Amino acid sequence: MPTGVAIRDPREQLFGAAERVLLAGGPAALTSRAVTEEAGVAKGVLHRHFADFDAFLADYLIDRARRVGEQDVRLRACAGQGDLADNLAEALTAFFGSVAQYVLVLVTFRDGLRARLRAAGVPGLPVLTEGTRMVAGYLEAERDLGRLPAVLDTDLKTLMLVGSVQLAAAGRDDEAPSFSEVRRVVVEALGLG
Repeated sequence: MPTGVAIRDPREQLFGAAERVLLAGGPAALTSRAVTEEAGVAKGVLHRHFADFDAFLADYLIDRARRVGEQDVRLRACAGQGDLADNLAEALTAFFGSVAQYVLVLVTFRDGLRARLRAAGVPGLPVLTEGTRMVAGYLEAERDLGRLPAVLDTDLKTLMLVGSVQLAAAGRDDEAPSFSEVRRVVVEALGLG
């Protein structure tokens, strides 16, 4: 690796590399060496900015959780517009086409990562927690607008939707569930058929 080359935003460069490694090879492929090679930087760059690889992963997941908040804003802006099932299926397809499908495995099997997240005050499973909040908020907004029944239990429907799509994404080596698969789950779970 070349040395002495200025890196504009090393954290973002490393986070982007981690995302590409994770999406291409899954959690088993996510190592500090794979990340730095993908980023095109010396391994020392990662350790200059993070205490260890678990600290890097914790910051990475916190950053990706923040990005779900941005997706949440976009989805809620769709409330009352367009096809409800399409809006939600599009958001869930994008969500589970990201690192969301691997968070459970990463946090479950990396004790150091789990400890760092807890020490940082991160509740639950980062990214998945925010994704669940995103879906619940959208369902509440659509219910408030009268496009869903007033008696709809948004918490229960959110768990059904997120859990079903998570299971559909789990164990796939090729790609996340397609829009049409996710839309079918949305339609069935919400009784929109």
